[in-house]
Amino acid sequence: MRLLLPLAALLFFACQADMDRAVQPISVTYPTTATVEQSDDYFGTVVADPYRWLEDDNSAETVDWVKRQNAVTEGYLAQLPGREAIRSRMEALWDYERVSAPFKRGNYYYFFKNDGLQNQALLYRSAGLDDAPELVLDPNQLSEDGTASLGGYSFSKDGRYLAHQISEGGSDWRTVRVLDTQTGKNTDDLLEWVKFSGLSWAGDGFYYSRYPAPERGDELSAANQNQALYYHRLGDPQSKDRLVHNDPANPSYGFSGGTSDDERFLLMSTWQSTSGNQLAFQDLSKPGSALVTVVPEFADDYRPIDSEGDRMYVLTNNDADKWRLIAIDARRPQRAHWVTILPETDNVLSNVQLLNGKLVATYLEDAKSVVRVYDLDGKALGQIALPGVGTVGGFSGKRDEAEAFYSFSSFAQPNTVYKVDLNTYQSTLYRRPEIDFDVDAYETKQVFYKSKDGTDISLFVTMRKGLELDGQRPTLLYGYGGFDISILPQFNVTRLNLGPVFLENGGILAVANIRGGGEYGKQWHEQGTLQQKQNVFDDFQRAAEYLIEERYTSSDKLTIYGRSNGGLLVGACLTQRPELYAVALPAVGVLDMLRYHEFTIGAAWAGDYGRSDDDKAMFDYLKAYSPVHNTPPGEYPATLITTADHDDRVVPAHSFKFAAALQQAQQGPDPALIRIETSAGHGAGKPTSKKIAEATDLLSFSLYHMGETYAPVRPVAD
Repeated sequence: MRLLLPLAALLFFACQADMDRAVQPISVTYPTTATVEQSDDYFGTVVADPYRWLEDDNSAETVDWVKRQNAVTEGYLAQLPGREAIRSRMEALWDYERVSAPFKRGNYYYFFKNDGLQNQALLYRSAGLDDAPELVLDPNQLSEDGTASLGGYSFSKDGRYLAHQISEGGSDWRTVRVLDTQTGKNTDDLLEWVKFSGLSWAGDGFYYSRYPAPERGDELSAANQNQALYYHRLGDPQSKDRLVHNDPANPSYGFSGGTSDDERFLLMSTWQSTSGNQLAFQDLSKPGSALVTVVPEFADDYRPIDSEGDRMYVLTNNDADKWRLIAIDARRPQRAHWVTILPETDNVLSNVQLLNGKLVATYLEDAKSVVRVYDLDGKALGQIALPGVGTVGGFSGKRDEAEAFYSFSSFAQPNTVYKVDLNTYQSTLYRRPEIDFDVDAYETKQVFYKSKDGTDISLFVTMRKGLELDGQRPTLLYGYGGFDISILPQFNVTRLNLGPVFLENGGILAVANIRGGGEYGKQWHEQGTLQQKQNVFDDFQRAAEYLIEERYTSSDKLTIYGRSNGGLLVGACLTQRPELYAVALPAVGVLDMLRYHEFTIGAAWAGDYGRSDDDKAMFDYLKAYSPVHNTPPGEYPATLITTADHDDRVVPAHSFKFAAALQQAQQGPDPALIRIETSAGHGAGKPTSKKIAEATDLLSFSLYHMGETYAPVRPVAD
């Protein structure tokens, strides 16, 4: 069992160009962006905000600006050579059957499957692994254009009811419906204004979290406050849902509730930022029992796993930089009685699951997955040998059964499902995707380089085997560096969906495990936060320099890409070191560091960023790297900013204001464009068609401005 803790945003690249390279310029005339006399006083420093009006995404002026910007960008992209060939190859690569690891609920095995180019994966079930599957839920039927998607879901204990969240247009807002799997029809249950919530069954209902309904017109931008935890009984209208917990005195607090597998315990996490949470529990086997606070402060992270008898297993970084597993006794929950089950090691303990009466623990060894098995008291029992260097996507199985499944992938290997016997720890191949991509032709190696302050940084480099390093290979450099999120070797996740086509074209894909992430524990994360955030940018810039020094590439051939917090990374790096890159691709980025906390869930990111109203020192630090506020006139790399009109995680105003500022500042020959997707959000649930279209444009733009022609080593299929 895992509690849902909202995290802020995530993903990838940026780049700037040496102006001596031979790229035929394409004429571009930017739309006029009006300025207003708007400023703010921060501790005696007045900061102009001439594009404040772009924060109102509902105004007629902003809507018109978006249309004009998109028209210019589409006109530019349409002239890029090879764009349609790249789109065709993207579609061919995406057109393969993708199947998740199966999981048992009730008397059935369930799994998700996408035949290839379907916008959303479908949920199927079968009585046995070899039986013909039947369709349970098709999210593609929720909207005509595939922009409605399935979010979190949870089955009742007997497997009959499936509570599921639906997102429309990529928004973080969710509507919850309940499917009766016996009849194949939804019940009358309907829950609205759900966000950053799990769904956890107990008896004839489930726990969930919601916010008050926002004012009309403010749904995608207003600050999210006063979340509350509720219990919904099946068949009741939402108005009758029981309030479990809220805290009106602290409107920024959020509450996540999860139940143990046996439904004995409710474990509630209280959060105010993306790091650190309070922890409380309620013994549901005792009618009328109250919530018992176990951890009253926010200093550390506590992630409930499951329970066994009176023991509640919790993963924590309390007194353990690289995490440990503890047991909390419901009869004596005080800290003095906590028992360490899996102590901290030299490697990050990233996940623990209770399967087959054992603890299945996934560790990160230099950002690669390793899986070990222990008994419930922490005695080592064995290790599950993985098929290579890569990432385990989690195990599915039952507490009392030896059969389990897991998915495995790497930068060059698509998600492959394995079946494992948790008595012998032997894995067998269950389902391998058939993809039109020569996986064996590529290799990934992990190297280490020194950052500016001497810190060793891990860098994964993927390229065609035997590729000669002549210092002129087109290279995509990706990073994230924030919110304790680990960037692991995985294939074809959203942040890398243009990687395979790029690799086929003789390119090199580089992924840096920079500070701010979770690859090396709590201190690694903290070294990239607050007034140490510059470490993140330095680490990434040194990765670029390392790739140039080691003759992988040159500044003329280097693209950097990042999404969400990674979009901030790219924005900061392209403004700090514009000469270092040929192309920059900041996607759905946090780019106005003085006002990010004013919108939706932005205030929860203050644990990583700090706030401009904290004190003068924090304000000065944020202003010094805020991309929107650091675009003096000069020559910048070719930049394609991407955002979406339904992004209510990182509101599009960040990208709007940065695009306006960069277009005004650009004095070099390269463009500063913005691509604004419609009926899409931060990334989760984005339909396949939109992913392909975006990846096509990003790759076409990058290759062109690196002076490259699309000419893949393998022939493009007809």
